[in-house]
Amino acid sequence: MSLAPPNARPSNPCFSSGPCAKRPGWSPDVLSDAWLGRSHRAKEGKAKLAEVINRSRAILGIPDDYRLGIVPASDTGAVEMAMWSLLGARGVDMLAWESFGKGWVTDAAKQLKLDDIRIVQADYGKLPDLAKVDSRRDMVFTWNGTTSGVRVPNGDWIAGNRGGLTICDATSAVFAMDLPWDKLDVVTWSWQKALGGEAAHGMLALSPRAVERLEQYRPAWPLPKIFRLAKDGKLDESIFTGATINTPSMLCVEDALDALSWAKEIGGLPALMARAEANLAVVAGWVAARDWVDFLAEDPASRSCTSICLKIVDPWFQALPAPEQAAAAKAVAARVADAKAGYDIASYRDAPPGLRIWGGATVAREDMEALLPWLDWAYGDVKAGGET
Repeated sequence: MSLAPPNARPSNPCFSSGPCAKRPGWSPDVLSDAWLGRSHRAKEGKAKLAEVINRSRAILGIPDDYRLGIVPASDTGAVEMAMWSLLGARGVDMLAWESFGKGWVTDAAKQLKLDDIRIVQADYGKLPDLAKVDSRRDMVFTWNGTTSGVRVPNGDWIAGNRGGLTICDATSAVFAMDLPWDKLDVVTWSWQKALGGEAAHGMLALSPRAVERLEQYRPAWPLPKIFRLAKDGKLDESIFTGATINTPSMLCVEDALDALSWAKEIGGLPALMARAEANLAVVAGWVAARDWVDFLAEDPASRSCTSICLKIVDPWFQALPAPEQAAAAKAVAARVADAKAGYDIASYRDAPPGLRIWGGATVAREDMEALLPWLDWAYGDVKAGGET
């Protein structure tokens, strides 16, 4: 493998899996109309927040009878709100095949201390046996495993006549994958993933079935203020019309509006999905021609087009002790970053040693094509130096 560095670099070397790359052509000038120095509860501020909700609904094709709101603490906050407010009414199946799904399992078992939990899990690179899910029970799962690069290929495995609720963490899937909204009762995401927005704001979509649960069921545990979705036994409708539980950043709101405008201009969800799938195809072609690297996701049907996770399969690397494998993989990512060819591409801290590249719609295919030769160069350089 040649140690000569490539000649070209990506125009935008940002490949982080969150916050991910800003949309093409972005500059701080797009924030000039932000509602600053005024209350977010003023008429104009609430209108901006409602516009984020309405544009998101339109682009994603969210059904009219689903509530959609902006909530605190990013996707994490949105998932926690759903779990703390809805779980406990019946047994729950917790699905986990990567770090974040395992985190929801921990919260359900050790924080909420639910009595009736079944854990359906799989190792990194694989999906669990989805046939084990009981439609009479509630279910919590990630649509796309951000730290494993493994996604569910479709919603066929979710019963249409289910008795329980489906709570879906979709933060690295929404705006890049086709979600079957009729199969999902709660869907959560954040602006900093597929939209390239800034942190701290989450979004929460509720089906009529989820609203019914909120209004008929009261959890046995106390709810912190930022988790409260109902008042006096009724859904707090204000959350879903532009009033937020706590103070949002109106700079972040303006940035989200810009990203949503761009998404509409390029053709909406079909165009966003096509851009992400094109990036995955670029990586797949490159991987197929290499003997040192492979996808962490074993089944091509479940390979993520956003959080593209790679493992190093070269015998030299595999012969290293585990700590040295981790160090070598980090060294590859560091080489690429130092060359200003690709930032934040190391695998997640809990994942197997390797690389993780964000391939969502805000990443240009040309930049993905320009990044990959740098991976060859960096790996060859680390291997030649025996560096761990």
